[in-house]
Amino acid sequence: MKLRLPKGAKTKYRTRKDELATNVLLVCTRDMQFVYALPGWEGSAADSRILRDAISRRNALNIPNGYYYLVDAGYTNGNGFLAPYRGQRYHLNEWREGRQPVTKEEFFNMKHSAARNIIERWIGLLKMRWKILRNTCFYGISTHAYIISACCLLHNLIRIEMRFDPIEAQLDTEFGQTFLNDYEHGEHIGIVEPSNEWTAWRDQLANEMFNTWRANRVQT
Repeated sequence: MKLRLPKGAKTKYRTRKDELATNVLLVCTRDMQFVYALPGWEGSAADSRILRDAISRRNALNIPNGYYYLVDAGYTNGNGFLAPYRGQRYHLNEWREGRQPVTKEEFFNMKHSAARNIIERWIGLLKMRWKILRNTCFYGISTHAYIISACCLLHNLIRIEMRFDPIEAQLDTEFGQTFLNDYEHGEHIGIVEPSNEWTAWRDQLANEMFNTWRANRVQT
């Protein structure tokens, strides 16, 4: 969400795309409902820094041990957060026209992208539904954060109450494409750091997925 800011406050809210905006951490379920939102961070803030804040604050993002979230390459691949391999093909549009992965890392990234694509669709749906999220905001930062949270809550309510969401169908149109950029409580993960054990587990998982895929291709 873009901002209108006084001159002295612009630097820390300037993104890599040279826009004035906030950085928002969003977590959603597979049925496109949000379970956590942390708006208000400066546009220049690193994703990993925001994630560390999210799991350490009072109303924290809780990740029980043994569970994990899919995250993009801007985050550390560590306990509770499964990131793709960097330096490898990732986005779904890179696998069009019959292209096939040739390594376990590429195959893992392709499947990771397909599963994580739900958050991109969800954000696109939010922007399509609420015009205020697409336009430059003239409110203060705190009000700006409340607006984002309110839009997320209203989005959830609509998803719960409506069996068919007509706006979702528009995501697959040319217009909609422009907007696409449950567990038991127990001990929770409290740090976000790279882990050799977690990296080894990702390698093992990627290898098993890739071998299963190649075996199925031979059988068919």
